[in-house]
Amino acid sequence: MVDHETWSDGQASTTVSVDGHDLEVAYHEDGPDESDEPPVVFVHGIPTWSFLWRDIVPAVAADRRTIAPDMVGYGNSAMHDGFDRSIRAQEEMLAALLDDLDVEEIALVAHDIGGGVALRFAAHNPEMVDQLVLSNAVCYDSWPVEFVSNLGLPSTADLEREELEGRLDAAFVEGAYGEADPEFVDGMKAPWLTDEGHLSLVRNAVSTNTNHTTEIDYGAITAETLLLWGEDDVMQPYDYAEQLAEDIADAELAPLSDAYHWVPEDRSDAYADRLREFIAGAQA
Repeated sequence: MVDHETWSDGQASTTVSVDGHDLEVAYHEDGPDESDEPPVVFVHGIPTWSFLWRDIVPAVAADRRTIAPDMVGYGNSAMHDGFDRSIRAQEEMLAALLDDLDVEEIALVAHDIGGGVALRFAAHNPEMVDQLVLSNAVCYDSWPVEFVSNLGLPSTADLEREELEGRLDAAFVEGAYGEADPEFVDGMKAPWLTDEGHLSLVRNAVSTNTNHTTEIDYGAITAETLLLWGEDDVMQPYDYAEQLAEDIADAELAPLSDAYHWVPEDRSDAYADRLREFIAGAQA
């Protein structure tokens, strides 16, 4: 199990164009260099970064190449002011990153607003997404939730750092199923506890735009889809997974009990096992 400093040290970076802005994107890459199988791409949500996948990536990377970017405005990617961080823009970032890495086909795994990015990308690029795994993903009009909306208020930019950290503690400590791992909590908070990170988090939160998921043609998604969902989540309830299962042609429900919103952390072993089975083509 790696800490967030080790994870950051292991990241590479590249520069991609998003809406005409040249933005640095940090990404974690692991797994075999040569493989006939498409790489597995992991997309996080808010207010997380690619470190969310710390316990999942190593298990998958035993067999497959993995790519876990920090969305722009998050983690170790560009945080300066002056660019859009909405899921529409993050979809453009993902497309540009994959092009930069010469990746033409993927399995796509996503959580929270990363799920909204993945849904858009899968609907718009069905030839690229062979398999899709969605975990407690934003979809339809399921978001933003009050916690994120409050992060996007102008007053949040003026909070004392200690108060911002307290809000993040509430999300990651109280939001854990059972006792939260301090290493996970510290890692999730770390990008936001600088002046630049604090303001970037506010910008990220204010860019949450429900229209970007209500406009998706869910029927255009052709990927084999697994809805690997923490079924005790109150932020993105399991009802939305059931709705996605009706609207995506080739979708399978895979609820994980004893898991809230941070399901890759709450049930990391079960999550990794089920994910590996799915991307290997095995049936549960």
